[in-house]
Amino acid sequence: MEELIIEPPGLSAGIDPETACALVDLGAFTRNLRRLQDHVGVPIMVVVKAEAYGHGMIACARAARQAGAPWLGVATPTEALRLRSADDHGRLLCWLYGPDEDFEAVVAADIDIAAHHVDQLSMIIAAAGAVQRTARVHLKIDTGLSRNGASVADWEPLCARAAEAEQTGAVTIAGIWSHFASADEPGDPSIARQSQLFADALAVAARHGLRPEVRHLANSAAAITLPETRYDLVRLGIACYGIEPAPGLAEGAGLELEPVMTLRARLAAVKPIARGDGVSYGHTWIADRDTVLGLVPLGYGDGIGVQASNSATVGVGGRTFPIRGRVCMDQFLVELGPDATDQVGDEVVLFGGANGPTVQDWAQACGTIGYEIVTRIGVRVPRVYR
Repeated sequence: MEELIIEPPGLSAGIDPETACALVDLGAFTRNLRRLQDHVGVPIMVVVKAEAYGHGMIACARAARQAGAPWLGVATPTEALRLRSADDHGRLLCWLYGPDEDFEAVVAADIDIAAHHVDQLSMIIAAAGAVQRTARVHLKIDTGLSRNGASVADWEPLCARAAEAEQTGAVTIAGIWSHFASADEPGDPSIARQSQLFADALAVAARHGLRPEVRHLANSAAAITLPETRYDLVRLGIACYGIEPAPGLAEGAGLELEPVMTLRARLAAVKPIARGDGVSYGHTWIADRDTVLGLVPLGYGDGIGVQASNSATVGVGGRTFPIRGRVCMDQFLVELGPDATDQVGDEVVLFGGANGPTVQDWAQACGTIGYEIVTRIGVRVPRVYR
């Protein structure tokens, strides 16, 4: 496939892709999906929320469909409607919205919607009536994450109201679902508790005559390691993009995942400094020898966290070099060493690729998780797809 740049609608990448870009390998993405599908053995929902974890929602959604993914998942109705505008017509679930959301547009676009309590279900029912179309609804039970989802006390009333709405033809209960809190920590006692509460919730729904098309509980971590939680569908997020939900989790299950994103740039300046010279704002690093610095034209305005200051490393010419001084809004500095022969224009690999640090390396250096490292790469950075 030829390289192409796809920008989010209404936004423009603000950096020349020759200067810096995120290379997104759709071939690796597709191979990850196929390996995951073979591993889990049930239909998969590929989650492409938050610009596909920073990789680009439209391009990854198209690649997922071409790879045979029957379901896509996004957080917001606006994301779902963007996919419909991009000619995606397959099964698509959204689950996070405010009290004034336009459900009429969502129902009319044949998008599945999550309902977390009776008031939300009533709003969806009203929207279905307004557009004269049956709404497909996924009821969510909170089994212990304490985010969205009906509490155990509110679950039976929600199921009762859903059953009434199904009989009138306003909705069809297409799914029942929940979400794990600690599936990336094998053996955590919350996993068994949540699994039991989900089974109990399914039994309550069945007593009310609800027969959902899909029951889904497993996220990437659970889908990989907990076969008993796979039910009819698994929601695969970070694993699709070649990033372990937790270090070693996929590898321990015998599953090979390929990194999909390589964040790269070119050195914009190379300059020698003397022992004792301070580097970047606040002089948080002082040179302890005569050395050479390289300037990388990406900064916290592009999602390179300040936490990487004096902590993370990058690859240049197959070697690894440390970030020196504070990361700035548009740029940061790396120490190339006193004998450096690197030149302006040489490639810098922040993470990904054959020779660069990994996303997990950056997560560890920044005191965060791999999800954040890729998702926060800003819109100014062009995505180049292969």
